[in-house]
Amino acid sequence: VLQIYNLHSTDFEVHRNWLAITHSLPVSRWYHENTSEWTLDYPPLFAWFEFGLSHVAQHFDRNMLQVENLNYASPSTVLFQRLSVIFTDVVFIYAAKECCRCVQEQKGSRDVLNRPSFVLAVLLLWNFGLLIVDHIHFQYNGFLFGVLLLSVAKHLQSQHLQGALLFAILLNLKHIYLYVAPAYGIYLLRSYCFTQDNKDGSIRWMSFSPLRLLALGSIVVSVCALSFGPFIAMGQLPQVLSRLFPFKRGLCHAYWAPNIWALYNVLDKGLAVLGVRLKLLEEAELPRASMTGGLVQEFQHSVLLSVSPSATLVCTLLSILPAVASIWLRPCGARGFLRCLLLCALGSFMFGWHVHEKAVLIAILPLSILAVESREDARIFLVLTTTGHYSLFPLLFTPTERPVKVSLMLMFTIFSFTALRKLHRFRLTVVFPLSPWQQRLPFLPLLATSVYCSVGVCYSFLRLYVRLLQRDDKPKQL
Repeated sequence: VLQIYNLHSTDFEVHRNWLAITHSLPVSRWYHENTSEWTLDYPPLFAWFEFGLSHVAQHFDRNMLQVENLNYASPSTVLFQRLSVIFTDVVFIYAAKECCRCVQEQKGSRDVLNRPSFVLAVLLLWNFGLLIVDHIHFQYNGFLFGVLLLSVAKHLQSQHLQGALLFAILLNLKHIYLYVAPAYGIYLLRSYCFTQDNKDGSIRWMSFSPLRLLALGSIVVSVCALSFGPFIAMGQLPQVLSRLFPFKRGLCHAYWAPNIWALYNVLDKGLAVLGVRLKLLEEAELPRASMTGGLVQEFQHSVLLSVSPSATLVCTLLSILPAVASIWLRPCGARGFLRCLLLCALGSFMFGWHVHEKAVLIAILPLSILAVESREDARIFLVLTTTGHYSLFPLLFTPTERPVKVSLMLMFTIFSFTALRKLHRFRLTVVFPLSPWQQRLPFLPLLATSVYCSVGVCYSFLRLYVRLLQRDDKPKQL
């Protein structure tokens, strides 16, 4: 609430423009309108979400709903957009409550820090990354993550059709959640459509239920038809898809997400500098260093092979293949699914095309559930949250925001380390301290932050895979 009138990001204008488009223009023009550079590029259900918000927004300031009013940010507009995020966080709060119901409590303890449900509630509701991304930087991730966590909770509660419905809705709200779609698809096919296993845990093919598959298929088709149906009827599906998947934006976002491509870019740059110094390369013949210019654009690597969208897709699929194969070959119930979901999220984050740094939250938030149940998962969580959250620091770059982001992250990090250490009674062995990067060069601090945080994210990804492959859980029936 204290940040309502604080400085805000370009996402304020993005969503103001979407409010104007959906309110002022007919549906047939929503995905063609390009007066602003911030064109509508979310799936249709989110467009209808904006349409609904616009009818409330008109009571605050009608001028914000005019498409031509670019960069319009009256106090009433800012107030409405801030309040809309706060109001829709109700979905996230309810989802956190449902997730807390899914963890086992320690009996006989009066200390709240020994209660996994309390620790989980704080880790979710007070998550530093979500707090700054939504309530300072400005987006609607709390609402979207609420749908994701509620879907996960429904699977943990064995309410699988509800979980599938919620995920289908989520995909039609924001397509970035395709990252974890393989985990959902394989888990539901293997552990819901096949109703029984053999004694050794292998699949019993005769237990396949066509009715269950039909139920799942009906849910997915119905939601997609509701979302995309009007645009298919107008012959606009190719136009909508071109907005959803703009592959010409380049391998990396303006500020590199801390993933494998950040390390790849730095290695390429290092080899280029070394090649010039050793007179093995001609500096004039090298591509300009646009990849360190902080712009959203395509660029060519200087020494290493340039990476195409298809190459990132292959790398992503290979990175998640062992995880999805594991829940097919030896399913371990809903928590096995949750572990696969985390690896799909991190695998897509590590190897995906034009990944945004905020996408690390897709892994951090669900991992909170496992962190309060397992000592080893808690250690992985601490590394991933420290590096993943620190990688979000460049989103808030003004001097007035610096003390806010530092104090908020310190409070969250101190609580996470203290509560999880007390809950699991372990000593801390790995700590990634914050590093003070100075703004001496335009993009150097961002580059250093990406590379630094990439190490922690890579470490967490590998440790989660070790946990998946080494666990001794017996196969569980639904």
